[in-house]
Amino acid sequence: MAAYKFEEGNLLFCCYLQPKASRSEIVGLHDNAIKIRVTAPPVDGKANAALIKFLAGYFGTASKAVEIVSGQHSRRKRVRVRGLLSLPDEFISLLAPE
Repeated sequence: MAAYKFEEGNLLFCCYLQPKASRSEIVGLHDNAIKIRVTAPPVDGKANAALIKFLAGYFGTASKAVEIVSGQHSRRKRVRVRGLLSLPDEFISLLAPE
């Protein structure tokens, strides 16, 4: 799977999650996945919840529109964001090859 794709009006992408970071941010690519740092620890689903909240804010959508499709107990996850019409320019530029 490419870093991201649109499918039936949804954004699908693989991400590599780094919990317990100093700040929440999208870093770039890591092994053909989008590397995302979150401040929450990987305990009791806190990192997953922080990922959903961060992505909802980043894409300007509701938290219920963001879903972890697979990888709930792994650093490598597949994520779906429903109803996006376009991507932020920052998102595209972070993933562009240098």
